[in-house]
Amino acid sequence: MKKVAVLAVALAATGLGGCATVLNGTNVDYAAQTDPTGATIKYSNGASCTSPCEIELKRKNDLRADITLEGYEPTYVLIQSKLGGSAFGNIIAGGGVGAIVDGSNGASNRLYPRPLIVRLAPLGSEEGAVLLDKDGNVEMTVKQHNDQVRVDVSKTIGPRLAGLEGDDPQ
Repeated sequence: MKKVAVLAVALAATGLGGCATVLNGTNVDYAAQTDPTGATIKYSNGASCTSPCEIELKRKNDLRADITLEGYEPTYVLIQSKLGGSAFGNIIAGGGVGAIVDGSNGASNRLYPRPLIVRLAPLGSEEGAVLLDKDGNVEMTVKQHNDQVRVDVSKTIGPRLAGLEGDDPQ
């Protein structure tokens, strides 16, 4: 009887391994918009779009999004890949197998901020760009956000892109 129980647990762990991979996938549709619209957004992975836009990004990768629009101060937002709640569900339901699978491919991660909504600052103004929530409310300045995640993101995208070296406009 003990062998049957062990076999059942092993099969369940194998079957549930990588739940986030199955449910979430390793990519995510990432929406970005700016106020005003029409800004060029260039991501550090080589992708680019004109706001408002949506592109597919890897869940496991930290990124930098450089945003430019004529008449507005150029800015950038550091996009952080964070471990999501599904990782803990994997450990409880499927044991280490699921956690290892999802951890290695990033399926249990989420990108922050998501969606990316930025109100740009007019050229020559004293104000800075701000991050907005889905309802259009100011969450924080882009500088505050970048300062919060800069050191962590620099570990994957490098200190220069994260704004730790060189001329950082923020």
